[in-house]
Amino acid sequence: MSYLTVEKLTKNFGGLSAVSNVSISVEEGELVGLIGPNGAGKTTLFNVLTGVYTPTEGRVLLNKDGKTIELSKLPPYKITHQGVARTFQNIRLFKDLSVLDNVKISMNEEAQYGIFGALLRVPKFYTSEASIEKRALEFLKKVNLDELAYEKARNLPYGKQRQLEIARAMATGAKLLFLDEPAAGMNPQETHALTEFIAKIRREMDLTIVLIEHDMSLVMEICERIFVLDYGKLIAQGSAQEVRHNPKVIEAYLGDEV
Repeated sequence: MSYLTVEKLTKNFGGLSAVSNVSISVEEGELVGLIGPNGAGKTTLFNVLTGVYTPTEGRVLLNKDGKTIELSKLPPYKITHQGVARTFQNIRLFKDLSVLDNVKISMNEEAQYGIFGALLRVPKFYTSEASIEKRALEFLKKVNLDELAYEKARNLPYGKQRQLEIARAMATGAKLLFLDEPAAGMNPQETHALTEFIAKIRREMDLTIVLIEHDMSLVMEICERIFVLDYGKLIAQGSAQEVRHNPKVIEAYLGDEV
């Protein structure tokens, strides 16, 4: 069984089928892309995969440590506990907090104190906070953001904010990342830096990554396989070369006459 298996997934909103009978599989360690014209259902599919929406039909299965977990029956926070995290099209950092604090928030499950321990500042509060801060700094060093640790998130260049958002998702302990248009709004230099960043974290931190992206240069460069949606349906899948020359994909993007 594949690491991630999506079986005949459908999501309806009233009479509209935003995602229709989609089946895909992702192997552990893969980096795959999900592309399609505007309104194709890509973000809706991500929202189902990460528990924001409940599927109308179908299942989402994660093969973890030899056990099959049905993610489509879990709320988002329990999906996160299974090592799954995501980013969004619009950056959602805590912009008035430091880079370090943004990462520490993702590590709050490691806190060894409760709400009263935090209010009363018991000794365990200080030792736990020190441990989390140490781990957060070590993590930032791994993703080359340690020199910006005490900078407010809002002061970072746009490309670095995107990298921080991805790093924050990883800091939950995620091994499966869903990235929703990570290169949105970037110039070519920032996109190139992001492409290198994604390739680096995937390689060095043993991640499985699924990304939605409109920037075809990024998709074609780093994605090993690509899935193509159009009007909520899966119309093609394969390598970058196969997808690039698929008549259905060309028609979906450029129209019938082409």
